[in-house]
Amino acid sequence: MKLTRMAAVASVVALVALAGCSKSSDTAGGTITYGVDATYAPNEFKDDNGNPIGWDVELGTAIAEKLGKTAVFKVATFDTIIPGVKGGKYDAGLSSFTDNAEREKEVDFVNYYQAGIQWATKIGNTVDPDNACGLTIAVQNGTYEVDDLKAKSKACTDAGKAPIQQLGFDAQDMATQAAVTGRADAVTADSPIIQYAVKQNSDKIELIGTPYDSAPYGIAVAKENTDLSKAIQKALQDLQADGTYKSILDKWGVTAGAVDSITINQK
Repeated sequence: MKLTRMAAVASVVALVALAGCSKSSDTAGGTITYGVDATYAPNEFKDDNGNPIGWDVELGTAIAEKLGKTAVFKVATFDTIIPGVKGGKYDAGLSSFTDNAEREKEVDFVNYYQAGIQWATKIGNTVDPDNACGLTIAVQNGTYEVDDLKAKSKACTDAGKAPIQQLGFDAQDMATQAAVTGRADAVTADSPIIQYAVKQNSDKIELIGTPYDSAPYGIAVAKENTDLSKAIQKALQDLQADGTYKSILDKWGVTAGAVDSITINQK
């Protein structure tokens, strides 16, 4: 990633050490602390200095500015972020969370993007996501794609075929690498992630089919923190109105998932 894209967030990330583990029960205070899994390029990942970058990071920074705050990004493994939001370690989770009914039992989601599931495989392989019985598929732990693979594997065993073998990783870049090296027959992730990974490894892996099971991304907020959920919703609506939202998505080439309306828990 070019240095010009790093500069926008480098100063923000430098404040992480000063932020501690603050909890915000309302919209007061000078910072908003996001939990982020920085392995999910181009949404959220690290620059050469280890600082979080990506379009989600830029959007989170713009939200904070609308709220008159400073954005602080704390890097964590994906499946620890929602517990961290519930426990007050983070004000919000900004890490490409697919909003679904199961997760809504834990936190509220401010919906801001739409993405599907997509697969990629090593160039020359023939893999069908609808008939991957007996294959080894790389996936990031805790993601919606884990449940998708479980459902597909059950369909295989119900038909008397071999199950799909999940090869799970704590980081998406490790899952992608498993497909690049051939350790896995394919890798699955959200559509903007897989499409970006293929661009970065175009001589090694290729896309399989088109995205499916489109669902909204949501910024996770503790259920008791309704003031913050509504404030983030309003900030995103303002970013849509002034063109910042579209500008950020355009910059990173992910405009296909833009939404017209910002909702909470898909309502």
